Amino acid sequence: MTTSEYTPPKKWVWEQSNGGQFASINRPIAGPTHDKDLPRGKHPFQLHSLATPNGVKVTIMFEELLAAGHMGAEYDAWLINIGEGHQFSSGFVDVNPNSKIPALMDFSGETPVRLFESGAILLHLAEKFDAFLTREARAEMLGWLFWQMGSAPYLGGGFGHFYAYAPEKFQYPIDRFTMETKRQLDVLDRHLAENDWMAGNSYTIADIAIWSWYGQLVLGRLYDAAEFLDVASYKNVVKWAQTIDARPAVKRGLMVNRPFDEPQSQLHERHDASDFDTKTQDKIGETAQT
Repeated sequence: MTTSEYTPPKKWVWEQSNGGQFASINRPIAGPTHDKDLPRGKHPFQLHSLATPNGVKVTIMFEELLAAGHMGAEYDAWLINIGEGHQFSSGFVDVNPNSKIPALMDFSGETPVRLFESGAILLHLAEKFDAFLTREARAEMLGWLFWQMGSAPYLGGGFGHFYAYAPEKFQYPIDRFTMETKRQLDVLDRHLAENDWMAGNSYTIADIAIWSWYGQLVLGRLYDAAEFLDVASYKNVVKWAQTIDARPAVKRGLMVNRPFDEPQSQLHERHDASDFDTKTQDKIGETAQT
């Protein structure tokens, strides 16, 4: 690649080796690249995911439901290694035609239901179990839930990509997406200055969705960018993030489908509550996937 100014051609042509951490899996076409069925476990919910910010939304939700006594929310969680292209298998594409994690099959009813897009999965589970919703502030909750879905691409695909993953660093896109990320953090900080939670008087799916991105960001877990973004200055967001981070179900949800970080934090697959005590990577001695 060159640092000289880029002049777009009249018609774009895909250069497969275009650089960047995810060059091997990025492509301008949809559909499967290979035939492979997804595994199925014993529980009514079959999750196929990875512990990215979008992925942990769903595992946190499942663990919160189980902690609240909703035993019908038992689930099997299967690891999708996006670096190896698992999301392009025929089985995965059948569940999510967009080839993005997380993807969920709900077999709890008479007719199986496929679910994709993390916000849609959160809403489906919340309504199914009548949990982590707020009736008095439903519109506010949905507003913040969809705010996250619309805003996070600027944080992840924008700031995160150009600051942490792009093969070359350019000031314009980093400045552009840093400004937007900090504006979003200020939106949250102003809201949380007057509210304990994102909507109503209780912890809801809006908090789970937003925390998974912005909470982890201010806790210094994304892109090694805490100092660069001065996340400590968003004191209300930090306080809210720390409160959620202390929840036992959140701690468990962060471990599921996690093939990176310390071995004791990695539970590659989750099929039973006891797996947290017996099947983390430090216990079973397998080399972590990267």
